[in-house]
Parts: sequence; structure tokens; C-alpha cells
Amino acid sequence: MNSRLELHAGLVAILGSANVYYQPPESIKMKYPAIVYSRSDIGNKFADNVVYAQSHSYRVTVIDSNPDSEVVSRMSKFVTAKFDRHFTSDGLNHDVFTIFY
Repeated sequence: MNSRLELHAGLVAILGSANVYYQPPESIKMKYPAIVYSRSDIGNKFADNVVYAQSHSYRVTVIDSNPDSEVVSRMSKFVTAKFDRHFTSDGLNHDVFTIFY
């Protein structure tokens, strides 16, 4: 099982900067482009009434003022990434992915 910190490092590499935030509080002032992510699910596999494996999924949002952001293209190629949706809010483009990590 990979750790969340390894995922964080991978997202920093995709973005090319440190503007990657895990469950940021509302008080934080983000810099854009940015990636925001949070855990969305934990899947357990059982055998003999014991959890023998877990998979974690994360909701990852790429936020950028550029609607044709290269970060979205790089994120879509991340292993196990699945594109969910796109929306615009406050003049910023949000591209949402689910990652199983």
C-alpha cells in the first residue's frame, strides 16, 4: 500500500510547484495553479472476517485560471486517475479526478 505522502509527492511533481494542498482549511490562501485533494473512500477486502487489504481513493481537484491547463493533461495520465467532471467557480477552472492509491 502506498502512503498519502507518496501521493502528495507525485502530485507536486505533476503540478511542478508546492501548491498542493491536502484538506486545506478555509483560512488558507491558496496560490494558483493548485491541486487540492482529500480522501474520499477506503475499500476493505476481507477473508476469514479479517481485513487483508485496503485501497484508498482520493478526490483530486486541479484548479487553474487557464481552461486549457497542461496540469489537467498531466493529471489525466496519472496511474489510476479517472476524470469525474469540470466546473468553473470564481473565475477558476476546476477539473476533478478520482485516484485509487
